[in-house]
Amino acid sequence: MKIKVATFNLFQFCEPNFSFYSKKEKFTIQDWEEKKLWIKNQILDLDAHIIGFQEVFSQKELEILVKECGFKKFIVADIPLLDEQTKTYKTTTVAMASKFPITNIEKLKTKNNFSFAREPIKAKIIINNKKLNIYVAHLKSNRLNEFEYKFTKNSNFEEKIEKLRISQKNSYSKSLNQRINEVKHLHFDIKNSDIPAILLCDLNDKEFSITIEALCNHRFYNKDLKKDEFILFDTYNLAPKKIYNPHPELKEIKRTPTSYFVGYGNTLDFIFVSKELKNSVTSYKVFDKHLEKNRNGSLKTSDHAQVLCEIEI
Repeated sequence: MKIKVATFNLFQFCEPNFSFYSKKEKFTIQDWEEKKLWIKNQILDLDAHIIGFQEVFSQKELEILVKECGFKKFIVADIPLLDEQTKTYKTTTVAMASKFPITNIEKLKTKNNFSFAREPIKAKIIINNKKLNIYVAHLKSNRLNEFEYKFTKNSNFEEKIEKLRISQKNSYSKSLNQRINEVKHLHFDIKNSDIPAILLCDLNDKEFSITIEALCNHRFYNKDLKKDEFILFDTYNLAPKKIYNPHPELKEIKRTPTSYFVGYGNTLDFIFVSKELKNSVTSYKVFDKHLEKNRNGSLKTSDHAQVLCEIEI
């Protein structure tokens, strides 16, 4: 059978009784109802079996919403930190909705007292007698706009490693160091498992980033390896491509951004699969109509596009 999985950054899903991050950031009742309706319609359009959510403050409200959309199971890995006096949330969480039974939920083991910016989800499901580990993550963002290198498809592995070394030596970005440590723990948890994995995430980093190397490529950790050794694969690269053809004389394959910053599009939202599922990806789609109207998104919708992937199990 084919299953459809999606990743969905909700953009401050916080009911009007509470504020998010500061006391002034708060939904009106009307805007909140419009946001919930938009999310519900997006979920129905996605028609996914499993969805990983980011930026979840109001967990119970989201559980009610997804169950109205036909999902049987809803899980979270953590609870957001709330200032009871001001009713202001200081942290956010990830969540997961599934139409399949969830047989087990695990907390990722960490070393040296390390903690994730947002605790990820690791859930085991069974489809057609096959076990799958589903991970949902929202990695550390560069909210302080610290200096971070930008890489392109022409940047090679050695260049990325060297620039990361320089960044760490000069303390250019604490956010990047946090992200690298987060993907390191995800990498080894997936690598050391004998169960196929799907990772639904807001990576908070771009398509050719060193973060993706650290997440997917074991060569990042084993300096003796002369060639890449991937344990995870970006499903965009595995799915059949559609040609983007705005002009009759120009035909090219162009990736649809999932987020915009000062008008420039980036891919921040990803679905990765482990090598056991590498040849099973049948489609990949970005749901971005709301960003076509307003690239910055809005609180009543989202500032991210949703990503949907179909996988043959």
